[in-house]
This record gives sequence, C-alpha cells and structure tokens, in this order.
Amino acid sequence: MNSAIEDYGIIGNSHTAALVGRGGSIDWLCLPRFDAGAVFAALLGESKHGRWLIGPSGRTAKSTRAYRGETGILETRIETDGGSATIIDFMPLPELDEQIDLIRLVRGDSGQVRMRTELVLRFDYGRSIPWVRRRFGGQIAISGPNAVQFTSPVPYRGHRI
Repeated sequence: MNSAIEDYGIIGNSHTAALVGRGGSIDWLCLPRFDAGAVFAALLGESKHGRWLIGPSGRTAKSTRAYRGETGILETRIETDGGSATIIDFMPLPELDEQIDLIRLVRGDSGQVRMRTELVLRFDYGRSIPWVRRRFGGQIAISGPNAVQFTSPVPYRGHRI
C-alpha cells in the first residue's frame, strides 16, 4: 500500500463505499455491495490490482480536501505551478439495486492544470482482467458474471498493464 489509511476519504451510497486517496485515486471499491468482490483493490496491492486515478500530469504543489457541507460529496483541490483544479467525487443513492453510480467530475478553478486519468478495472480483488468493449454510448468491462459500464466525455484507450 502506497498511502496511509488516513490519507483516504470515503464516498458511499448505503450499498457500498469507495476509498479515495489524496492524489485522486480510488484504490478500493466493492461492487455492487459491501460484501461483493473488489473491482478496485490497489489499496491492498498495486495499481495493476485496480484503481481509478484522476490527477494532474505534473507535480502537485498542494492537495487539500473536504466534504461539501453536510454531504458525502468529497472535493479534492489540487494546486500546481500552473493553476488549480478540484476533483469532485460522490455516489448517489441508487434508484435500482442493480445500478450503482460512481460520479467523478473535474472542475478547473484557476490557470491551467493538465490532467490525466488511468482506469484499471479488475474484478475479484484484482485477479480477473475484464474484456472491454464499446457499447450503449460508453464502454463496458465484462469478466464472467461481473460487468461495469462507464461513460465519459474524455476518450479512453486500452493499454496492457
């Protein structure tokens, strides 16, 4: 584990929860419930065991975070030499038990901050590598009985890790 547990914030929706590191990486998430296998398990191993990183491409000068008011919305403000941006993470309460939404937004606050993202989906605590295909206006990752659909205005390219 690269980060201490106190460096993580938690977001959740009463069915499951994700641990979000100060650097913008979700390193733990079980889907669709707390008692299911983890799809992001980098907390217990390495990034190849699953994580979703959103962060600056360059060096971070300062990172602060707080929950928005009395909500479970986690805001991580990242300052670099070129400017600042805020990563907003939350999980809305589900309308259906079968659909769990994880929302990640990036807001530019000042100047210019070049951002990067790395999405490594691994089912069964990092042991199962899914097939990823474009479908339904986004991409879907499938491994056996497990599936995750993700959509983003940012184009994703597949790479082997």
